[in-house]
Amino acid sequence: MSVSIVIPTLNEAQEIEKTLRCLSVLHPLPIEIIVVDGGSKDETVSLVENFREMPLSIEIIADCGKGRSVQMNAGAKIATGEILCFLHGDTLIPNDAIKIMEETLADSSISTGGFISLMVGSHRTLWGTAFHNYIKSYYAPLLFRPHLFFKGLRVLFGDQVIFCRRRDFWKYGGFDPTLPIMEDADLCIKLAQCGKTVQVNRIVQSSDRRVVEWGAFKANLIYLYIGILWGLGVRATYLKQFYKDIP
Repeated sequence: MSVSIVIPTLNEAQEIEKTLRCLSVLHPLPIEIIVVDGGSKDETVSLVENFREMPLSIEIIADCGKGRSVQMNAGAKIATGEILCFLHGDTLIPNDAIKIMEETLADSSISTGGFISLMVGSHRTLWGTAFHNYIKSYYAPLLFRPHLFFKGLRVLFGDQVIFCRRRDFWKYGGFDPTLPIMEDADLCIKLAQCGKTVQVNRIVQSSDRRVVEWGAFKANLIYLYIGILWGLGVRATYLKQFYKDIP
């Protein structure tokens, strides 16, 4: 199965070249890479345009409108791969990630997959935050959607690099463009209607800049607070105030 990688960006000049360099050594390669920018004020778009190490071309959708859901839907609309992979601009994936996605979705009982996310800085790995990121994929659906948990739902988040079949993604309407946060969890719940969601036993690495900005205790407290309120049905527009964009 062919894989399209969609990368939503907003002021990712600090990390985007590192992410693209990681993608340039994937084996096998994706069929395409689509970068969808939400109106960056830094050099993100020019860095992508001038990137020369990629063995395949990069499609850029510039200034499509702010909001990760809107950006990822815009990229998915022009994607041609049978599998859609949604990758944050500050996340590094293993060089056999395409093969992992293909093998995971070769199982027709699985609708959606994601990886185990580590938050990594220049001098440390945040193991406590990584552990919380890992277990929340299990406890969130168990606590708030138990009927779906026992049918195979695992709630995956954007830094886990969510992937799914393109036909399933559009069958259930893609990401909800009205959601400014928790759009990834919402997608997992929708896709659970056509199969299990799984967290594969492989690692991806994301920037720890949000945890550095907030501090580890505060960051995990906010993650937990947002998750609980979301599970209780609090509107995402309200929850967004606790999850500000970090440059």
